[in-house]
Amino acid sequence: MRIILILILTNAEERRDMRKTSIFALITSIFVSTIVYANEINVFNARHYKADAELYSKFTNKTGIKVNLINGKAGALEKRIIKEGADSSADLYITADAGRCGAFKAKGMTQGGLTSAAIKAAVPSNFRTSHWVGVAKRARIVYYAPERVTGAELSGLTYESLADPKWKGRLVIRKSSNIYNKSLVASLVKNNGKAATAEWAKGVVANMARTPKGNDRAQIMAVAAGEADIAVGNTYYLALMLSGNKGAEQQAAAKKVKAFFPNQNDRGTHMNISCAALVKGAPNKANAIKLVEFLLTPEAQEHFTNNTFEFPMIDGVSPNPLVVNNLGLDFKQDLKTKVSSYGAKQADALEVMTAAGWK
Repeated sequence: MRIILILILTNAEERRDMRKTSIFALITSIFVSTIVYANEINVFNARHYKADAELYSKFTNKTGIKVNLINGKAGALEKRIIKEGADSSADLYITADAGRCGAFKAKGMTQGGLTSAAIKAAVPSNFRTSHWVGVAKRARIVYYAPERVTGAELSGLTYESLADPKWKGRLVIRKSSNIYNKSLVASLVKNNGKAATAEWAKGVVANMARTPKGNDRAQIMAVAAGEADIAVGNTYYLALMLSGNKGAEQQAAAKKVKAFFPNQNDRGTHMNISCAALVKGAPNKANAIKLVEFLLTPEAQEHFTNNTFEFPMIDGVSPNPLVVNNLGLDFKQDLKTKVSSYGAKQADALEVMTAAGWK
């Protein structure tokens, strides 16, 4: 009997130990899972640069935080985040153009929080909000054929003067549905009013050398080919073409045009950004903020300038030599117009362009 009792007690103790071990293992498992989860960040990325993935790898190597990169077109990524709602895994939405970030915020899909001291110190207030922050800059400028456009014609050139009849049949520009154009026109609505911008849009349409088609590089190539004398496009496209990354034909075309920065005698040249937006309900909010802060370090900014040919967002970093040598640095940026107005005035911009017959 005594031996049986000991066996029973032993079994009972073993069972208690086993229960304790199981509970401990469960707690440990939950704890470990939490650590792994906390060391991740989910980036929904609409930028189409392979070099961005290399940049996120650098962040992981420095911090140990794994970046899960979900690439896609802006519209598709936004639809996915909206559809998934509270179940979305998205932490950051990174895309080109403040107009996109502004419109996404207007849909209630972002949250505040990008307000750390490091972010505020790095990014001028007109290039950020608490919901999204600019991580690189670009300017939307005029490209011209130096053999067909005189210095007198360029003198004092503004976006507003692109509607001047002297440019009739000489201008090429992308479609009205293009986000870069919507943001440019939104900035004109902000600065000049909707009515004045509506009249301007009619003048621009009257001056077009052809029905809008193609990307910004196609506009530059049209000028190089003699189809038009001036084109509107973003700054980084010229450097991209000159680099040879897009082939010898585009490189040769880029060498035939010159760059001009409009509105140097008033508010300055229209500026836009690549932006990082903090998604509503982000499961890894703290890590998202850390990644944005990393993107604003000199190391990350140099990666942007040398791979995408954008302008740096922060001071103390120089653009790529192709940009410096062919576009220059000595130009007045529009630091008056908040880029948040591009999203706010986007509907007005599209309305005036559509009414003017801008395809």
